[in-house]
Amino acid sequence: MLFSQTDSRLYMTRTSLSIIISIALVSCGGSKKAVKSATTVENTRYIAPEKSSVPTSDPSTRELMYLSEIKPSEENQLRFNIIKNARQYEGTPYKYGGTTPKGMDCSGLVYTAFLEEGISIPRVSRHIAEEGERIKTDDVIPGDLLFFITGRRSRQINHVGIVVDVLPGQILFIHSSTSQGVIVSSLNEGYWNNAFKEARRIM
Repeated sequence: MLFSQTDSRLYMTRTSLSIIISIALVSCGGSKKAVKSATTVENTRYIAPEKSSVPTSDPSTRELMYLSEIKPSEENQLRFNIIKNARQYEGTPYKYGGTTPKGMDCSGLVYTAFLEEGISIPRVSRHIAEEGERIKTDDVIPGDLLFFITGRRSRQINHVGIVVDVLPGQILFIHSSTSQGVIVSSLNEGYWNNAFKEARRIM
């Protein structure tokens, strides 16, 4: 079949347009991909897992990223080291009197996290509550301790946790609960808010 000169030009024009459109479509896809992968939030406190439908307000489903909002110092580094020590035991089952990855109780977790930095504190939560100074919750920073009185019959402190982060209106702490072992909880949770007794600063 023979093509006229006009037909040939028309064919070439259509072919060129097809190629241009194809390139444009590929470029748009690449653009969207690049923009998506480059979208980040700087100075964020938390990084939520990709493709997760779980709200990032749930401390148990996100990776804690600690921000240093005050000038770096040896004291601040020590606090973050203690938090890191405690967080390495997340998921450890509860065990009364335990201080190892096989099992820990609340004061055992705190005691071990401090001891790994060369700081010796009492082994029992009510005795730890006699150390340092009592502070207001508004003044709490990561590394401070929270104390609780749990159980209807208890009249003295019997639970302790380490503050891992402070958000507007929310304090997160790591502790070993009898039901879930070593976890990160929020002081906003009804049970812990009602059981809260005081906050103290050891360092």
